[in-house]
Amino acid sequence: MPRRSTEEWVRLSLRTPGILIFGMVFAPCGWILNLTATVAPNWRTLHNLPNNPPDVVIQQGIWDICRSTTTSTELQCNQQDTAYFSNQIINVAKGLMVASLILSIIGLAVAIPGVRCWKDRPNWTVAGLGGLLFFLSGVMTIIPIAWYTHILNEVSTVSELIDVRVGYCIILGYIGGIFQILGGSVMFIGICRCCGGKNRGEVRVEEVTGRFNQQKTQPRRVDVPSLNRPRSTASSSVPYSRESMDDDVSFPRAKSPAARSVNPSFNGRPYDADL
Repeated sequence: MPRRSTEEWVRLSLRTPGILIFGMVFAPCGWILNLTATVAPNWRTLHNLPNNPPDVVIQQGIWDICRSTTTSTELQCNQQDTAYFSNQIINVAKGLMVASLILSIIGLAVAIPGVRCWKDRPNWTVAGLGGLLFFLSGVMTIIPIAWYTHILNEVSTVSELIDVRVGYCIILGYIGGIFQILGGSVMFIGICRCCGGKNRGEVRVEEVTGRFNQQKTQPRRVDVPSLNRPRSTASSSVPYSRESMDDDVSFPRAKSPAARSVNPSFNGRPYDADL
């Protein structure tokens, strides 16, 4: 789709776009999970250790090794295991996990001004760059987690009698890395306008003006009914004849008094019969 200038597109709402909200929620959640997976000493657990009580459990991480029991919550950390920490995966995991945490903080610092920056529209380039940093941070978390899981039984010399299990740090690392990959990739989509601008919540200016013109109310035409009634032939200021007015009356009219006859011989005095 050809790139268009910003003047040709307009946002109908000042709310933060959904793809940016999605990224700004998932990426920090993934960072918290990755931080827990980095510092916690539980990438794997060892059970049924020889020459030890059956309830003893060894928790091994990338920074420390702790000893605990299934009947107690106490942890005895700072356990020494030179063979374990000399493995290549441990040094690689330390570097990548720390770099992932730092890169996530940088991505968050870049994405926050780009998402809103106290303006009417977000800065899509800056917000997309922050999403790219989130995506790379998630990839840097998944690499050591997946590698460690693949060689779980080969990290150090483990006898066949020892029961090796995946620790909760591996699960948290997977979830945190996936959160950051999803959040970063969705935010990065905002750099390019696609789906007709719907990913940004924008529409073209000509579409908005077309809708506005269609919504304009046309002047209302009122049809006045015509009154086809017979008019009097005599010239009068009244538009209707007397007969037509009499026909329209729906109530009885009072009768007009009869015309009084004029007798020239009447002298003006009334008779008794007239009273």
